[in-house]
Amino acid sequence: MTKASIAAAHYQVQITNGTHAFIADEPADMGGEDTGPAPDSILEASLASCTAITLRMYADRKNWKVTGITVLVSLERADSKTIFTREIAISGEIDETQRERMLQIAKSCPVSKSLLGEIEINSHIA
Repeated sequence: MTKASIAAAHYQVQITNGTHAFIADEPADMGGEDTGPAPDSILEASLASCTAITLRMYADRKNWKVTGITVLVSLERADSKTIFTREIAISGEIDETQRERMLQIAKSCPVSKSLLGEIEINSHIA
């Protein structure tokens, strides 16, 4: 479970998940102090890191000679649609067939599945 708490500082949020603590904030042009990534940046980071980890696990399991994986994710909103663009760079000794397989695997990382699946948000005020 992740907890986000905000006090009087605009718009700094303290985030904890029981093990780690970090800050989210809005950039100065949005009224924040830019002391941490904005929520959309954290969402981009979730997809990028999940993709990289999933690809690393797959390459390791296959004993492929992958020396590095870089994932860039950007998010934009157009009307009521959210569009993620994911660019993946893989270095090492892998052929085109392996690259195509890695692209398929990237699309099945858990965060991708969550974002592409049916989402339900249940909210309550305590």
